[in-house]
Amino acid sequence: MAYEMLYIRGLGVAKRDHSPGKLAAVGLKRLPDGLYADGGNLYLLVRGKSRSWVFRYVGSDGKRRNMGLGGLESVSLAEAREEARRLRAKLKHPSEPSDPLVERRAERDRARLSQVKRITFKEAAEQFIASKGIEWRNAKHRKQWEATLKTYAYPVIGNLPVADIDEGLVLKVLEPIWRTKTETASRLRGRIEAVLDWATVRKYRQGENPARWRGHLDTQLPSPAKIKPVVHHPALDYREIGAFMTELRAREGIGARALEFAILTATRSGEVRGATWDEIDLTERVWTIPAARMKAGKEHRVPLSNAAIALLNSLPRLEGNDHVFPSERSGRPLSDMTLTAVLRRMGYGELTVHGFRSTFRVWTAEQTSFPREVCEQALAHRLPDKVEAAYQRSDLFNKRRKLMDAWARFCGAASRPLGNNIFTIGGSS
Repeated sequence: MAYEMLYIRGLGVAKRDHSPGKLAAVGLKRLPDGLYADGGNLYLLVRGKSRSWVFRYVGSDGKRRNMGLGGLESVSLAEAREEARRLRAKLKHPSEPSDPLVERRAERDRARLSQVKRITFKEAAEQFIASKGIEWRNAKHRKQWEATLKTYAYPVIGNLPVADIDEGLVLKVLEPIWRTKTETASRLRGRIEAVLDWATVRKYRQGENPARWRGHLDTQLPSPAKIKPVVHHPALDYREIGAFMTELRAREGIGARALEFAILTATRSGEVRGATWDEIDLTERVWTIPAARMKAGKEHRVPLSNAAIALLNSLPRLEGNDHVFPSERSGRPLSDMTLTAVLRRMGYGELTVHGFRSTFRVWTAEQTSFPREVCEQALAHRLPDKVEAAYQRSDLFNKRRKLMDAWARFCGAASRPLGNNIFTIGGSS
């Protein structure tokens, strides 16, 4: 059997001249060291036990190139010939000739770059939380993010490349809880959307966000507003608030005072527990809660009644501690369970601190003639009508002062003895 064996500079193959001819599959494994031509730019390089296919051609820069096509063990003669035919066609393409070796190197570079950028959804979420978490108002919000993703998203998509997350996978996360835990599922969807948006900007993924709602998942899932169960906060009948406040004021402890202050100001538990003395102007009788601590993200001024001022003046001041209601043990702000614990010790564990805001709101509707917008401003609620909200630029502070003074007087007037008149009203606010 005659073969043509050629010399390639740098490959260390000696030159021997044989008559040219096509290689035969039989006997290829017994060839001695050398470079054997099959024709059509295809060669077999033999070095000891190694046998590999080489495609030899002249590049666009006029230089000769040697492109490996794989070993004889994995690439048959027929496969090598077919690959050589394909590469020759690329070289001779009339409109878009290309250099196979340059293309391969570029493809490998892209693959390596893609691998470097290939992160999982969990890794993307952790990086997103680390970079954006500083903007969140409190640590609780961060923990909620981490908890919902860990509980519902990570078991399904946590270990998958963020680039591979599609609509089907997002639905696989959301559908099991969409009807039973609608509020949690809705928030989870928004969090997945935010992580995927971050990953897109960072070039970890491409294309549309499969977790977006409008014009996308809203065609696959029912509207949360139509299936979301109303969350009620057990509240005290406003006619019993006077007697309740009498009993509450008889109790000692910073937790009892914080609860009393929350009721007098109709504010949220977190706003009271986080209050600092530099937010309060005792002379002007106003408490200014910064935007960073408000649910709506907007600064809120609270007019302080005489009863609220008297309560504040009775509180001890801890040196070096600016918190109005510090924990008696640690000096840090009270925990979110402290005020609830006061209610439990009073025998009203079924009530919630937030429920007293409902008590206040029902009282304003049934016992006063204050306009609705004044009452809503007192609760720092956003007006549902966007047009009305746009025109309502004032915080109606002077009118709210009269309202809160009236509320304090009502709370101070003990009415009938406490009974079992506990009701539920409204949702989260």
